[in-house]
Amino acid sequence: MKIWTSEHTFNHPWETESCRRSVIHTHRLVSSKWFFPRWAQALIGTAKICYASEKSEVNPDKRVMTLKTANLTFCRYIAVDETVKYTPHPSDPSKTLLTQEAVVTVEGVPLSSYMEDLLGNKISLNAGKGRQAIEWVIGKLDSEIKNWLTQHARAPMNYFTRQKSHSMTSQQLPEDQWTIYHPRQRNH
Repeated sequence: MKIWTSEHTFNHPWETESCRRSVIHTHRLVSSKWFFPRWAQALIGTAKICYASEKSEVNPDKRVMTLKTANLTFCRYIAVDETVKYTPHPSDPSKTLLTQEAVVTVEGVPLSSYMEDLLGNKISLNAGKGRQAIEWVIGKLDSEIKNWLTQHARAPMNYFTRQKSHSMTSQQLPEDQWTIYHPRQRNH
């Protein structure tokens, strides 16, 4: 049996990583592509797409989000049980701590320890990609929100500055400026 463990701190508060409602439970079937070497396929079989069961729980009162995943494909020979947990960072509540653990067990085939190492390394590599993806999504959302707020914070000021130089009729305003005026405010 091989155990792989990892921790990562996101530079965002816990609330950014999860939602603030009552406890939410999900259970879903997830799929992924795994490419095994030919020698491993000869031992355990082939599958272009591998399936796993993923259960998640978001508990805003405890400020914890937990995901538990177990493989369904190749379960006669391979057991991968992964737990992912998001919590506020213990020393900096403005950050989120991600803790991951995957227990990989290969039984009933030759080279089981070697296969456990291969799977553990692949899980570690994919976990790094997952962290990068979450950081990218949060960065993109932050950027979009800031952009939206900047654009919409200017709209009321634009309304008041244009009100002095234009009468509020649609004939005197260029068409692209109509959107910042409420229709009832055009004909004062």
